[in-house]
Amino acid sequence: MTDIREQLTKYLTDAHSIEVQALAQLKQAPAIAGDEQLAAAFREHLTETEGHEQTIAGLLEQRGAKPSRAKDAVMWVGGKGFLLFAKLQPDTPGKLLAHALSYEALELASYELLHAVADRAGDGEAALAATRIRNDERVMIERLEELFDNGVEASLREVKPRDLLEQLRKYLEDAHAIEEQAIALLERAPKIVGDAALAAVFEDHLVETRDHAERIRERLRALGADASTWKDAALRLGALEWGAFFRAHPDTPGKLAAFAYAFEHLEIGGYEQLRRVAERAGDDETAATAIGILGEERAAAERIAEQFADAAAASLTAVGAAG
Repeated sequence: MTDIREQLTKYLTDAHSIEVQALAQLKQAPAIAGDEQLAAAFREHLTETEGHEQTIAGLLEQRGAKPSRAKDAVMWVGGKGFLLFAKLQPDTPGKLLAHALSYEALELASYELLHAVADRAGDGEAALAATRIRNDERVMIERLEELFDNGVEASLREVKPRDLLEQLRKYLEDAHAIEEQAIALLERAPKIVGDAALAAVFEDHLVETRDHAERIRERLRALGADASTWKDAALRLGALEWGAFFRAHPDTPGKLAAFAYAFEHLEIGGYEQLRRVAERAGDDETAATAIGILGEERAAAERIAEQFADAAAASLTAVGAAG
């Protein structure tokens, strides 16, 4: 059996590591954003995130605990690694924006789960802090949602009009690879999640996701192209590694719910940009396809969010800390 207060401390340690990774990204993101409004949003959120990190560190100190140096170091390196990846892409602003949206969603979900655990543990201060930080993350998501036009404009600034169709094919290849990754994850998720309601959400969305992959492949064929075999394979391999990661953690329901919510927002960011690139290329059918899939990704994210409280409870049960 694990004491629920001990589990709360572990979740606070995880939250601190997530904030450390966010800081690693936000300190450099403005320099590669390619758009002043996007850079300004990152700078503003950097100040908020510094406050979040200090709040979580303070809550740990009150419990006689400290942040995990090992976890923080790994997350810091991971944050730097993604920025390097984004910087090496020709469409850096768009990749950065989609990732930032996904990361904010991960933080929002994590704080929803942290609030649920703090509430069960009767820790009003931690619950209040989780709610306040969650609200800041939600506001940042809203800021980023308003900047998709800026991200696409910055990404395509150097692309000549005659090259837009080729650029659209690349965005479709990326979308198909992400859908293949989603399929690989959703095929495994119901078996490892440990919560019947959340498993049902994943099973329902798997059916939608297979349809999304086929619809994107159809648009590629209509443009005289096909899915990228190596991109699809690389992202499917990543999904297998994630499956192993979740199986290794006893609090799978909460972690998987947070990750799935973040992944849906990665797809949302991708389809918001795909729609805009298709419109610029004059491809109304691809734009309509992106809009249709986008609606289903947003609905899936909402269904996952509705399960956060139950996922937190299932995680506590799994580690023997139901309270």
